[in-house]
Amino acid sequence: MQIRLSTEERQAEIVATALRLARESSPSLITTADIAAAIGVTQGAVFKHFPTKDAIWLAAMRWVRETLLETLKAAADEAATPLDALAGMFRAHVEFVIAHPGAPRFIFHELQQPADSAAKLEVRAVLQGYRKLLLGRLAESIQRQLVSPDLDPEAAATSFIGLIQGLVMQSMLTGRTAAMRQQADAVFDLYRRGLGCAP
Repeated sequence: MQIRLSTEERQAEIVATALRLARESSPSLITTADIAAAIGVTQGAVFKHFPTKDAIWLAAMRWVRETLLETLKAAADEAATPLDALAGMFRAHVEFVIAHPGAPRFIFHELQQPADSAAKLEVRAVLQGYRKLLLGRLAESIQRQLVSPDLDPEAAATSFIGLIQGLVMQSMLTGRTAAMRQQADAVFDLYRRGLGCAP
């Protein structure tokens, strides 16, 4: 028997299911019928909550933006120093990808599209919010003389995100997302040394 859910609960279930399906298949190939079948409802029930597949992916990208940025901010706020905050953010992002491997697949898919879309704007918002968090911690690290005084914060923020993307891409190619966890500390240690920190 199908459990009756509130509108918000059903929408959240549809979004979570779409992202789960994106673990194994390209978002462009996932249909509303696939999502409905995975949940165990009719396609009409899906359309009752989202008028189009694009609306589902937009909601999914909003969820990724809000959840990832909240996760990163919480990790940074718990840290004793800005350098610890960067390490915490790095680990938190890795754990987020391990828990939600469909999210980066969807992000990479959107970034490859030539035209702008509402979902692509959400991806940009993720990156902007992410850079803002990183630049704040990097500026504080320079101010407190925890890193090289000549450090270029913009380049350091780009490198941080690039290292995460590299780990994610490797995990997607190998199909072993959890392997990111084993590599994360060594990769971050290299990054930390590049900031001009003591070994």
